[in-house]
Amino acid sequence: MMTPQTDCIEAKLPSKLHLNMSSGKATDTDALVEQMKATKAQWDAEASDETDALLSQAISMAIDQGKGWAPGEREKYLETLLDDDFIPPLFASSKEELEKSGLAEAFQTLHNEGETPGKNMLEFRKKGNDSIALGRKNVAKNMSYYRDAVNHYYEAYHWANRIVPKDEDFVPTPEELLAAEDEPYFTQKELDELRSIICANCAMAHMCLKNWGHVRDESKKAVGFNPNNIKAWYRLAKAHQMLQNWEEAGNAIDSGLACARLVFIDNRERGRAERTNRIKEVWRYSKEEKIALGRLPLVATVKDDEEEGDGDAIEHRWHHHYPHTGQLPRKRSDDGVWAWPVLFVYPSHRQSDFIEQFGEDELIAIRMAQMFPEDESYCGNGETDIAWDFNNEFRCSNLAVYFEVHCMDDDGDDSQKQVIHPDSVERLADLGSAMRFYESSRALKGDEGPEMANVARCMERKHLYQQRKAWIKKHGSLWAKPNPCPVVQIHPGATLAQVLRHKYLVVPNFLLTFIVFPMSHPAHEEFLKEHKCIGIVEPAKQSLNSATV
Repeated sequence: MMTPQTDCIEAKLPSKLHLNMSSGKATDTDALVEQMKATKAQWDAEASDETDALLSQAISMAIDQGKGWAPGEREKYLETLLDDDFIPPLFASSKEELEKSGLAEAFQTLHNEGETPGKNMLEFRKKGNDSIALGRKNVAKNMSYYRDAVNHYYEAYHWANRIVPKDEDFVPTPEELLAAEDEPYFTQKELDELRSIICANCAMAHMCLKNWGHVRDESKKAVGFNPNNIKAWYRLAKAHQMLQNWEEAGNAIDSGLACARLVFIDNRERGRAERTNRIKEVWRYSKEEKIALGRLPLVATVKDDEEEGDGDAIEHRWHHHYPHTGQLPRKRSDDGVWAWPVLFVYPSHRQSDFIEQFGEDELIAIRMAQMFPEDESYCGNGETDIAWDFNNEFRCSNLAVYFEVHCMDDDGDDSQKQVIHPDSVERLADLGSAMRFYESSRALKGDEGPEMANVARCMERKHLYQQRKAWIKKHGSLWAKPNPCPVVQIHPGATLAQVLRHKYLVVPNFLLTFIVFPMSHPAHEEFLKEHKCIGIVEPAKQSLNSATV
């Protein structure tokens, strides 16, 4: 519908010019522009009212901005307006319609300008998780927490869809690393995993609300982004069960079980690879530093019906190394110093202390002072705070520290295998034997499941049988036991590194063990009568000065 002013302008247009602008077929663009200029000059000369001036300005703008229709352009534009597949970007109501306009990327950039979709996604995901946690803690079982969680997860998913993923080989610049907290970046794989988690969590919130249709839909989206999401498969199966879609529920269960097997195998192989690398690192370091490693038997019998005795007898048989702790020495990340698991055993009181990481650069005296301070720490009353120290004897200056000597007749040469008693410490000859021993110890503790425990038990029984057979062949009977192993005393001013590198030390089960006695205790005297002391680990001069200070 035209306004009166528009009608007036239309009336002023020459019929020929109007025809040319409407049809676009009477002349080409240049001729049309020249005709417009001539018409404008004529109207400027004959201008008599405000309408003529406005029309002259409109023609000037059309000429300056190239608004003249080229041949066929006007019809083509009208056809696009009438085409159902074309929708102007401002009127698009879906992602598909926006893509048809050809300006999806530009509008996406404009929409996200000044916003950080990655940060918003993570924040709303956390809000959803917090709402779920609050809903579980709520005694009154208020469902509003789960409704809030659903809304937060929807918002998180909304922002996740606005993230532009990086390439897999993307290397961030220093500026991008600094801005990562406010503008996190994700690869396509990372983004899909996050979307799967968000949808699976949203399905869980709907489960709490018993919205089984939404549980089904969100779970489907979750497994679509990550087919290995076991929780999503479970929730999908549960939704189909509640909707009485029995076949779909069974399919979801089958898919979830297959996924669980793959994840379990993958995690187990990854864990085994990590342990292998750690044992290789420990073995390489021990070889370089001439630290001897050994092992003890992991089983006490070679057949099921063999008399094992009670637990105390087995523990006494294996001494203080039973059971295996499973800890490995490791290099500290902060200073690069190696730290070892260390067991302090107190036979006089049948007690012990375990230190998970004892640094090689630490003095024995410092650790002893921390565990057993002097009298001044107890307000001068001479009493310790150790419950089992009835006579208040465990003070660092009143204690003697030893380690047992194993494999004295074995010089470490692999050319001839030494025959040892089955209950004694055996030197680990190579990396393969170290790895097999460690994996068997884990399996026997149940870390790999009952089947692997049975396999490890069979292997250890075979090893024990071979040791018994060799010992009987050499000595005639298992009753021909070796003499009690000698010991070496440790000066408190020595460091752990000095102890580890002593020529008589073999570390059984990756666990360094110190035997501690009060000086004047009767058990100390009995111990030295049975175990000959053949030396002392003297501290280096620098270590001794440090201990004195």
